[in-house]
Amino acid sequence: MSFTVPDIAWAQLAPVLIVLGAAVVGVLVEALVPRRVRRVVQLTLTLVALAAAVVAVAALWNGVADTGGTEVLGGSLLVDGPTLVLWAITAVLALLAVLVIADRTATGEDAFAPQGAAVPGSGYEEAARAAGLEQTEVYPLVLFATGGMLIFPATGDLLTLFVALEVLSLPLYLLTGLSRRRRLLSQEASMKYFLLGSFASALLLFGIALLYGFSGSLRYAEIAEAVRTVTGMDGLLLAGSLLVLAGLLFKVGAVPFHSWTPDVYQGAPTPITGFMAACTKVAAFGALVRVFYTVVPDLRWDLEPVMWTVAIATMAVGTVVALVQTDVKRVLAYSSIAHAGFVLTGVVALVQSGITAVLFYLLAYGAATVGAFGIVSLVRERGAVRSGAAGAVGAAGAAGAAGARVPALAAAGSSARAGASAGSTADVVGTGAGAGAGAGDGVDRPAVAGADGEEPPVEAEGPILGEATHLSQWAGLGRTNPVLATTFALFLLSFAGIPLTAGFTGKFAVFSAAVEGGAWPLAVVGVLASAAAAFFYVRIIVLMFFTSPHGGPRDDADDEARPGAVVVASQGFAVVAIGACAVLTVLLGVLPGPVLDAVAGVAQLLP
Repeated sequence: MSFTVPDIAWAQLAPVLIVLGAAVVGVLVEALVPRRVRRVVQLTLTLVALAAAVVAVAALWNGVADTGGTEVLGGSLLVDGPTLVLWAITAVLALLAVLVIADRTATGEDAFAPQGAAVPGSGYEEAARAAGLEQTEVYPLVLFATGGMLIFPATGDLLTLFVALEVLSLPLYLLTGLSRRRRLLSQEASMKYFLLGSFASALLLFGIALLYGFSGSLRYAEIAEAVRTVTGMDGLLLAGSLLVLAGLLFKVGAVPFHSWTPDVYQGAPTPITGFMAACTKVAAFGALVRVFYTVVPDLRWDLEPVMWTVAIATMAVGTVVALVQTDVKRVLAYSSIAHAGFVLTGVVALVQSGITAVLFYLLAYGAATVGAFGIVSLVRERGAVRSGAAGAVGAAGAAGAAGARVPALAAAGSSARAGASAGSTADVVGTGAGAGAGAGDGVDRPAVAGADGEEPPVEAEGPILGEATHLSQWAGLGRTNPVLATTFALFLLSFAGIPLTAGFTGKFAVFSAAVEGGAWPLAVVGVLASAAAAFFYVRIIVLMFFTSPHGGPRDDADDEARPGAVVVASQGFAVVAIGACAVLTVLLGVLPGPVLDAVAGVAQLLP
């Protein structure tokens, strides 16, 4: 018996291998590299890997454009034109998202809890924070998720599709629960995402089993052939197709599988929210397009009513519910749901131009999304402080309790805690720092009273706290930070589909494809939903530029008023990412032709 060595096109797998290989190296870095340099090593490794993945995609472009694509690993992966476009979009957006993830404020804090396993508000968490511990495991987790996102839209069989889904989902479940502040809300969001995601994965797995029972194969091409030839088992085919589509629609956040989206977007660390909102949608829509266009196109008349209903409901629910939201992250979450409906109009069209339109829309939406959440991560609320000895006593008591409960961490961070105790002369209102609770655990506690039993006076300005996500806190931001507010307004206008922005070109492309494919009612609903959605985008712009921080129209006296939110200084990584996203948003709106032509030239799926 002789062994035949498999012929594997390793070059075509280079982008995936680079990202997943760097993720494995990142795990080793966590175990072997000293803590003091671990963050720098992990960040450098992550950025280099994602940049190398973009270069690898560029190196493959001409070959794929000439040949039409290659089947890799016996057809398990299909490296064709749409795959390369989706890989490029995912890698670029992940690179920009990592810059936001890596950013630190002027106080040296990032967006992640010092110890993800610590109970919120516990002495262990306080000691970890005082010791200056960091969750550098975030970087390999992001790389593993990105690797899964690269595989997901390139799969050529249902088994690989399921494996890729789990590879991209499991790291996201963990990352969602690592927020530095509002820890309970973050962990709740992580649990919801995990439970609902597991349910969706089960639906997908049941659908895969039924389609295998129908066709006797897991390969997309063989299932599509069975759809045209096998008779007498239509029930298995329809049920399996609907369950697989349900699992994919969950990942894109389409109605009625959208309930996880607002809670997870709100509870997750804001940089992770931007990463999820942009990159996960790119991967999930890529997989949905491949399944819908290559596996079940002959079921168009059976599946079309379902997909039309989902698209219309997604646009309507996302738009209507966003109108009544008061939290900026929830507004953007329901906005993402509405955008999923807009993209679905291009998917349902089932025409060649629909593939090009969907791919361009994903790039335009992803750039604006990463930039918008990057800005949200920089806008913070300021807490008032109570001066006096009581605050110092409370802070010292907190540090002492933490050190008593966790001697090892207390020893590791003794110098940091000593400095904190010496300088802690104030108790932040609403954070419970003087009561020994974890800052940002989501629990408001009464202020510590002074020696005479009366509350100490409140000073005019206090320390910077968590993100200012309530819309009322964004009032007047355009006066105090005009550049940042103008950039955020640009992203909102792109979401609304205003001309000369990338969002307008993307919406025009998907609606045109829908009309070409005979789905003009979806285009009409999309235009109406876009018009209605413009209201809550413009409302935020009016709030930032034409509203006083104290409510009502602006006047000259507002220049002397302290704003409800401040923009924090940072290391600059997020600013670079936001600037790049803004440039992309403008260029794709003003000069979309070269990108549309490049995408259209390779937008041909392998069968």
